[in-house]
Amino acid sequence: MTPELRRLKARIEDRQAKVVVVGQGYVGLPVAMRACEVGFPVVGYDVTPARIDELRAGRSYVGDVSDAQVATARAAGYVPSCAAADLAGFDIAVITVQTPLIEGSPDLSFIEAAGHELARHLTPGSLVILESTTYPGTTEELLRPILEAGGLRADVDFFMGYSPERIDPGNSTFTFVNTAKVVAGIGPNSLSVVEDFYGCLVDKTVPVASTGEAELVKLLENTFRHVNIALVNELAMFARDLGVDIWAAIDAAATKPYGFMRFTPGPGAGGHCLPIDPSYLAWRVERQLGHRFRFVELANEVNRGMPEYVVSRVISMLNNERRSVNGSRILVLGLAYKAGTSDWRESPAMTIVEQLLALGADVRAHDTHIPVDARLGPPLPRVDCSVEELAAADLVVLCVDHPDLRYDEIAEHARLILDTRGRLRGIGFRGETL
Repeated sequence: MTPELRRLKARIEDRQAKVVVVGQGYVGLPVAMRACEVGFPVVGYDVTPARIDELRAGRSYVGDVSDAQVATARAAGYVPSCAAADLAGFDIAVITVQTPLIEGSPDLSFIEAAGHELARHLTPGSLVILESTTYPGTTEELLRPILEAGGLRADVDFFMGYSPERIDPGNSTFTFVNTAKVVAGIGPNSLSVVEDFYGCLVDKTVPVASTGEAELVKLLENTFRHVNIALVNELAMFARDLGVDIWAAIDAAATKPYGFMRFTPGPGAGGHCLPIDPSYLAWRVERQLGHRFRFVELANEVNRGMPEYVVSRVISMLNNERRSVNGSRILVLGLAYKAGTSDWRESPAMTIVEQLLALGADVRAHDTHIPVDARLGPPLPRVDCSVEELAAADLVVLCVDHPDLRYDEIAEHARLILDTRGRLRGIGFRGETL
C-alpha cells in the first residue's frame, strides 16, 4: 500500500477527508447532505449563484432534501460555494453535473469543465469520483486524461472511480442510504478507496470490475424501465381500441410471483433519466460499433408520442361533448415528471400543455410541488385544485398523481376527466382512463 493510499484511507476512516461535491442539484445535494451527516467536512460547489444563495440561507430547492437538513448541514460546517478557490485541498471530489443531449448527441462539456477545475487543485493521494450518467468509457477516455495532464498518474499518485447515481426522487422507501451503491475504480487502489468512501454513506456497496461496467449499469437500469414503459404505453393504446381494460389486465398479471414486473401506462416518460439516458447508450453503440440500438429507438418513438396521444384523447372527449378544444377550459393536474417531486425536466405534462395551447385551449394548471415562479416555458395560469376550478373546467387532465391531490373531490366535482395515471379507478368519475 502506497503512502498516498494509506493516508487517504485513514482520513476517510477518521472522517477527516475534505469532500467536494461538484454540482448541487437533484443528485449532488443529497450526496453532500449525507456526507456532511456522517461527519465529513463538505463543500457543495455549483456554478449557479442562485442555488448557492438558497443553500447559504438554509433553503432547499430539491424535494428530497428539506430546509431543516440544509440548516443542520450548515451548522455542521457544510459550505455552499460557487468560488473555485474553495475546491483547494480536497481529498475527495464527487462530480454530479448534468449530461444533457444536444440534437441527439451527448453533451459532456459539464464533465469536462468540472474535470479541468478539479485538475487545478489535484494533489497526490486525492480521489475523484464521477457520478454523472454517461456512456461506457467516459471515466477512462475523457476524464482521466484531463486529470492526468498535470503529471500525476491515476491509481498511483491519485485515485479515480465511477459510481452511478441511484436517487429516485419522491421515493421514501428506497433512499440514498438504503439503496445499494454500485462502485468501480480504474484500478485496485482506486476501487479500494471508492468503496471506503461510499461505505461511510450507504448501507451496502456493490463493487464491479471496471468503470465501464459501472457506467453501463445506470444505462441498463434506465433502458430497462424505458423499454417496459413503452411496452405498456403501446399496449394501452391497442387495448382501448380492442375494448379491453389494460389496467385490469396489469393488475391480474401482477399477481404472478415470477417472470413479471409491474409497469403502468402514463402520458409519457419524463425526468432527466428515461428520455435521455437510453439514448446515450444508443449513441455509443452506433458511434463505436456501427449498429443501431433498435429497442431504444422504438421505445423513444412510443414514449415521445404519448403526449400527442393524450391530446388526441382530449380532442375526442370534447368532440363527444360537442365542444371544440379551441376555447375549451382545460385544467391540467400535475406538471412534474413524476408524483411527489418538483422536477419538471422533460415532463410529458409540459408537452401536453404546449400542444393544447397551440390548439387554442384555455389551459390552467395545478401543481403544489413546483414553485409558482418557476420558468416552465409557455405562459400558464397556476390555480388551486378547488371545487370552483374543477367545476369550471370543461375537462380535467390528471397528468401526475401527486399524493396531496384530493381524488374524491376531483371525481365528484369535475365535469369530465381524462385520467392518464389510473388513479381514479374504483372511485367513480365521469370520463376516461388512459
